[in-house]
Amino acid sequence: MKKLLYIFVITTTISCASQINSVSNGDPTKYINTITSKDLIKHLYIVASDDMQGRETGSVGQKKAGEYLINHYKNNGISFPKGATDFYQRIPAAFLNTKHNENLPDSENIWAYIEGSEKPNEIVVISAHYDHVGIISGEVYNGADDDGSGTVALLEIAQAFELAKKEGHGPKRSILFLHMTGEEHGLLGSSYYSEHPLFPMAKTITDINIDMIGRHDDFHKDSSNYVYLIGSDYLSTDLYNICETANKKYVKLALDYKFNDKNDPNRFYYRSDHYNFAKNGVPSVFLFNGVHADYHKATDEVDKIEFEALKKRTQLAFSIAWELANRDNRPVVDKDGK
Repeated sequence: MKKLLYIFVITTTISCASQINSVSNGDPTKYINTITSKDLIKHLYIVASDDMQGRETGSVGQKKAGEYLINHYKNNGISFPKGATDFYQRIPAAFLNTKHNENLPDSENIWAYIEGSEKPNEIVVISAHYDHVGIISGEVYNGADDDGSGTVALLEIAQAFELAKKEGHGPKRSILFLHMTGEEHGLLGSSYYSEHPLFPMAKTITDINIDMIGRHDDFHKDSSNYVYLIGSDYLSTDLYNICETANKKYVKLALDYKFNDKNDPNRFYYRSDHYNFAKNGVPSVFLFNGVHADYHKATDEVDKIEFEALKKRTQLAFSIAWELANRDNRPVVDKDGK
């Protein structure tokens, strides 16, 4: 019995040491595995519930959803960014109505922050919009995929990074988790941030933008083990290579570049929040599952989300962010983005 106990202790010690060393050497597998379908389900059934009233920009429901996000960050010991007074970047109605005068009320971007250990002034942004289109003709448009899926992905990614930090493996660069408002009205929240950045755009090394990653489209009827990447090579060859490498090492999704074509008639590259970073010279990548029959309809509900696919795509976004936050050099901008 003593011999068996001795073997068990030695084996366990070696296993734990191996895990610690693998993290020290840059392997984030332990933290990738903390991103679970169970947690994503829990968050999404709240964020995309009828109680949030479709999260229309500036609405009571959107503000309630925002409070849920903030409470998650607080409960995980994640604070608002340095230089901010709280979790809100407040955007006045005057700005939100400049383009189309849709009578939108004041609204807020929500931000959270994990400071880097070695290069805290260099920032990786991970973004998703938390607004949707509200209530139309008495029906609540819950936007479970658009963009409830990206919203809850940010919560899980932040939690994984914070756990790594608590265990002594925090990111070398700082990470800003940015929940955008007003995306559905013309990328308004990200436009405001790009014009009023908390951290200089010159110090922002990448934006990883997540918008609709919980379903599959008609081009992938037989498998959801894919994700579209858009824009990773528009400004930086390094960013493209980082995304490819992170996927091959940790997640192994099929990376689809169908919509990465600059002549794509859908113009998806210009239709989500990463674009307001890219047009300011920040290398950006957009993770996307494509559109489906429930896009911008009241039927975009949580019970249609494919949580295994959502989990793996969230894990990919985390893996890309981990590589960016911890590599020696920031991605080189070697292209003009055109």
